Amino acid sequence: MKELFSLCEKYISEIKDEEGIYTFQRFMEAFESIKRKDAHIDEILNSLIQVVLELTTEMEPRWLEVAAKLYIFKLYKEVKTNRKLAEGENLYLGLYDFVKKLTDEGLYGKYILENYSKEDIDELEKSIKPDRDYLFTYSGISLLHKRYLVQDFDRRVLELPQQMFMGIAMHLAIPEKKEQRVYWAKRFYDVLSSLKATMATPTMSNARKPFYQLSSCFIDTVDDSLNGIYKSLDNFAKVSKFGGGMGVYFGKVRALGSSIRGFKNASAGVIPWIKLYNDTAIAVDQLGVRNGSVAVWLDVWHKDTPEFLQLRTNNGDDRKKAHDVFPGLCYPDLFWKLAKEDIDANWYMMCPHEIKTIKGYALEDYYGEQWEEKYWDCVKDDRIEKRIISVKDMVRLIIKSAAETGTPFAFYRDAANKMNPNKHKGMIYSSNLCTEIMQNMSAMDIESSTIVDENGDKIIVEKTKPGDFVVCNLSSIVLGNVDVNSDQELEYVVETQIRAMDNVIDLNYYAVKFAEVTNKRYRSIGLGTSGYHHMLVNNKVHWTAEEHLEFADKVYEKINYFAVKASMNIAKEKGSYEYFQDSDWDNGDYFKLRDYNSSQWTELQQHVKKYGMRNGYLFAVAPNGSTATIAGTSEGVDPIMARFWMEEKKGSITPKIAPNLSMDNYWYYNSAYNIDQKWCVKINGIRQRHIDQAQSFNLYITTNYTMRQIMELYIAACENGVKSIYYVRSKSLTVSDCESCSA
Repeated sequence: MKELFSLCEKYISEIKDEEGIYTFQRFMEAFESIKRKDAHIDEILNSLIQVVLELTTEMEPRWLEVAAKLYIFKLYKEVKTNRKLAEGENLYLGLYDFVKKLTDEGLYGKYILENYSKEDIDELEKSIKPDRDYLFTYSGISLLHKRYLVQDFDRRVLELPQQMFMGIAMHLAIPEKKEQRVYWAKRFYDVLSSLKATMATPTMSNARKPFYQLSSCFIDTVDDSLNGIYKSLDNFAKVSKFGGGMGVYFGKVRALGSSIRGFKNASAGVIPWIKLYNDTAIAVDQLGVRNGSVAVWLDVWHKDTPEFLQLRTNNGDDRKKAHDVFPGLCYPDLFWKLAKEDIDANWYMMCPHEIKTIKGYALEDYYGEQWEEKYWDCVKDDRIEKRIISVKDMVRLIIKSAAETGTPFAFYRDAANKMNPNKHKGMIYSSNLCTEIMQNMSAMDIESSTIVDENGDKIIVEKTKPGDFVVCNLSSIVLGNVDVNSDQELEYVVETQIRAMDNVIDLNYYAVKFAEVTNKRYRSIGLGTSGYHHMLVNNKVHWTAEEHLEFADKVYEKINYFAVKASMNIAKEKGSYEYFQDSDWDNGDYFKLRDYNSSQWTELQQHVKKYGMRNGYLFAVAPNGSTATIAGTSEGVDPIMARFWMEEKKGSITPKIAPNLSMDNYWYYNSAYNIDQKWCVKINGIRQRHIDQAQSFNLYITTNYTMRQIMELYIAACENGVKSIYYVRSKSLTVSDCESCSA
């Protein structure tokens, strides 16, 4: 008890000169009152934390630092009790014994001790920096405690933050050569524990554990067959069981009223199948922590689009609703071109099955000019039934749904496929749950089932040709915690994370074997960024200043350069991904499309041509809500929603402040809702040039926005080369974030 009050006085003295005198007096009064209470230390500690939280305001934010330090004291005390350690015993000593104990109890995977000797672990223990626990904000350490630190089977926390980071680092370094393993484990630990980068939530949660599903999101293409639909549903259930979110493309599935085996008006369309995914998301939850998450994607020219747009709305026939899925629409440039130039023009919706039967090709398999030619070819063909609506009315349906539900997400298929570095091997139909992953997709082909005799038993063997089942392996550079003006520091962090994500591919537990085939074929990763607004503020750049445009371009070009260089160097060491030959990386189109023609880029292009690339896809910016909280930074690439707000979760209210908020940087933190969203779209387009996949990018609207203004934002996104839009966030609308893709 005495130690607690002594520490509390120390923490308060550190901020006394900066916080208001009146507020400080209020704390001292509460402090003295709590000291006099005859209560258990846990009650006193919780009371002290609550007092500090209540004193935190927009003008006096540093009280949260005190709350964070008190929470760490509380965490240490709890872990010491749970591990039955003696008073005064150092919680961070004896890393080898700690790892062995958790391994014996089935909480750590056996692979740690199988790949590291006691001498290795003793060496790694010397690199642990307990003081880095005090880098966490209150919200960061609280979230880490509740959801990421290893617990025993009675849900009691046994692990401390730096042990967690070292456990993750040791796991991620296992694929390295034995003589380099400890070096890379130290490096992974250094970057993660200093909060200069974060791994995706599944990696943070599951690395070092017996069940190590480390990837965030998966994308599947549903074949237009009963077998294909149910096989995809089975894949989703398996992915959801181990904490992954999923994007599912329904654009190949026949529409309502289409024929089945030649019988007309037999198909019920895509909506009943989507409802199955909705129910599976609820039924196959993730150890009772949260429901499964799935985004369902459809082309805007699909005949079932109007019903699809009403999946989550509150009006209409509830039998046609799926409130727990996240709908997304895939747009060709033609749609937004017509919205701008001829909004009263007809928009034709057709059934993909009917097109393929009559025309012999799948319209969804094309993009750009080829798609447009074939679209008009289908429109002119009287044998194909059309559902006709004006572009204006379709836009109204889209914006009405967006304003009411925050969805549909938007996927700009022409921009995504034009900039696809692996267009020689496939097509990108849609995105994932958080709209940042864009990789080649294709449906699996269930060829046959045969009965074989095996030692007198009859075994049914199903022969399936895997398609491209996309996997997202993510991490994020915390731009707010990195000096982006230091090329040396930026390259160090980028290079470290590229290698860590590449190792995830070889380490991962694959609940779905189709995912393993695709992941090891393309070796795709998604290096992202969090703390974008935090970075701008650190560099005294206003969001709406002209210098922001050049600054964003410069930073993201550097990140991309270091990422490409790192992947090339790993390819030199370990080999290139399987489909490198004839890719845009190989033929140089990747560099030409992005106007990378400086001497530095030209030299790197030559090295890529010679040594290859380890990873077929490199760069994708996830929303990283949870991991941004852990890192004490702003989320993703969006502006902050407010400098200060009160967050209510599960009955508790926590003050939240913009990163490192002070009077010195106060006016650089302008709210997303006060920024002209055309600025955000323009900056997104500037960053997009350097990102081979996409960005989880939200639009922030108020009641002052008209339908035309919202439409103009979609049109501007199309014209600026933006590949996707995540949520349309309205002040009157609360939308749920994807936790699977937090990176």
